[in-house]
Amino acid sequence: MLIYNTTYQMEADQERLFLIWIKEYYLTEVEKHGTLKAPRICRILSHREEGSSCYSVQFEVTDSAALHRWHREQGVKLNDEMLKLFKDKVVGFPTLMEMVE
Repeated sequence: MLIYNTTYQMEADQERLFLIWIKEYYLTEVEKHGTLKAPRICRILSHREEGSSCYSVQFEVTDSAALHRWHREQGVKLNDEMLKLFKDKVVGFPTLMEMVE
């Protein structure tokens, strides 16, 4: 099992809108696709810069091929939507991790 994590950093004044968007739109759309499972949203408490907030959004995925397929079919579109809405006020970077235990 793999964990697909995206860490988002945003300007503090975008935090409320980002959380609404991620919960009401992004997670709903990801759930419809059915590839990514067990969503988690975590607030990052360490490494915070003044005037910004950070969140980690995590999903479980069976393998990298399934993640690649999801990214092509849906992930790119969702990222484009985020860019249209937040422009450069929210930045995300993905990490793929393997569960060891």
